[in-house]
Amino acid sequence: MADLLVKLYDLPPVYPLIEDLAKKNIIIRKPIGPENYAVIGWIAKHFGRGWAGEAENSFFNDPKTIYIAVRENGDGSSTMLGFGCYDATVKGFFGPTGVAEEERGQGIGKALLLACLHGLKDLGYGYGIIGSAGPVDFYKKCCGAVVIEDSAPGVYRGMLREEK
Repeated sequence: MADLLVKLYDLPPVYPLIEDLAKKNIIIRKPIGPENYAVIGWIAKHFGRGWAGEAENSFFNDPKTIYIAVRENGDGSSTMLGFGCYDATVKGFFGPTGVAEEERGQGIGKALLLACLHGLKDLGYGYGIIGSAGPVDFYKKCCGAVVIEDSAPGVYRGMLREEK
């Protein structure tokens, strides 16, 4: 899959999406320290250890370069729904990202994407890369991403894979 390029200086706002999700008790935020292992475990369970390994790098950045989507349950607990990372595998890159299959279609993925892209912009980047993009049309629609020709396999070339 090809990489995509995003103009970070021309992003749509993320706060209206975050506010709409909050009305459904879905919160987009950065995790706090005691949540690190729970977040990485959730990612490994839902998306595999490879993505969990990539996402774990975002916890070592200062500030953290990961957002999570959680549902506040009303009893003081939360349920993880999705995540999005940036500056995790390679500087200036968005990803990995994922939303629980049963929670898709509510705008969670778009809110995580835009929160992360704004995070890249806040770090001083003018452009962001969506590495090895899956749903290209989604990214084109959400943030005006364009395909970078001849970019596959890109930074993932020669990557070691976990033995099964």
